[in-house]
Amino acid sequence: MRTFKEIKHDYRFTPEDERRLASLRPLMEEQAAEIMSTLSLWFQGTKGAARFFDENTLKKHIVEQKEWFLLLFSGVYDNRYYERMIGIGMAHVRRSVDVHFMHRVANIIKNSCIGVLSKMDEPREEIISNIISLGKIVDITLDVITTSYIEEEMRIYSPVYKVKSALINFSEKFSQTTNFMLVFALIGLTLGVVWLFIQDVLHLFAGDLERGIISSLGSMLLLWLMIELMSTEISHLKGGKFHISVFVGVALVTMIRETMIATLRHEKPESIYYLIAAILVVGFVYWIVTKAEERQR
Repeated sequence: MRTFKEIKHDYRFTPEDERRLASLRPLMEEQAAEIMSTLSLWFQGTKGAARFFDENTLKKHIVEQKEWFLLLFSGVYDNRYYERMIGIGMAHVRRSVDVHFMHRVANIIKNSCIGVLSKMDEPREEIISNIISLGKIVDITLDVITTSYIEEEMRIYSPVYKVKSALINFSEKFSQTTNFMLVFALIGLTLGVVWLFIQDVLHLFAGDLERGIISSLGSMLLLWLMIELMSTEISHLKGGKFHISVFVGVALVTMIRETMIATLRHEKPESIYYLIAAILVVGFVYWIVTKAEERQR
């Protein structure tokens, strides 16, 4: 299965598209009732679709369709969005809803939205850009939902796929558990660094200014770094990119702190020279990694 990142890249779905869609949400919230009414009429007038709903079920389904419709304009399209769309697809697979109806619903929503956007009091170029962004997210969402149908067919006809699917599911759950354990470990380490910083600050009040200031600066660098590590891991759990530069920064800050402490202890010049050389090397690697990450953005 292709990753959500790959799917968005193939559709050339950019942060500018996300911004445009998020800006359209207030307008689409105003038009949601009318669009859902159009969809409801189609359900009732289509024999193949109407058989899935009685009156109460149709009302509930329209509410769910409205929720999904507004998600198209959330402006946030991360792994949680991807998993939610997969869930929607699987729910329709379980009810044996023909994939044709999914395509037709997406087509009705797209056409209705295009009708709304075409009436906007905006420059023609802006309207066209909005319609293109809308088309991308509808097609991407339909692409992901359709994947559920393909997986179901493979699950039925391929015993090998069953084993592969079970292994992937176990690996994903294990990875999530490991990530949560890592977050708790980072919280514990951060608390430890906070305690170390407090101890170093206490040296200032004890009258040892030189040691207190240098040690406090070193501990403050470590604390800042732990905060960055926590932010990176949280971002990763939300589906963000994994930044190697943060971990290179850990090594760099550690070397700087060691140099400061070595200077404070008046250690041999050779040891300090080695530390300075290490800082220069790690600093150069840090610069290369950050430049590479900036180009990827």
